[in-house]
Amino acid sequence: MSKIEYLQQQAARAERLSKDMLDQLTVERLQSFAADCRRQIKTLSENRIEAA
Repeated sequence: MSKIEYLQQQAARAERLSKDMLDQLTVERLQSFAADCRRQIKTLSENRIEAA
């Protein structure tokens, strides 16, 4: 599994979990984590394109 695939799975999992949470702080942290994963995916993807 590549780093991008791992981050995609983690982001999707955090987004799913955030929908089931009642605690607003936990929801915000999960959404923030998912957004951070997505930013890392974008950066890694851009670096792969530049390296090719």
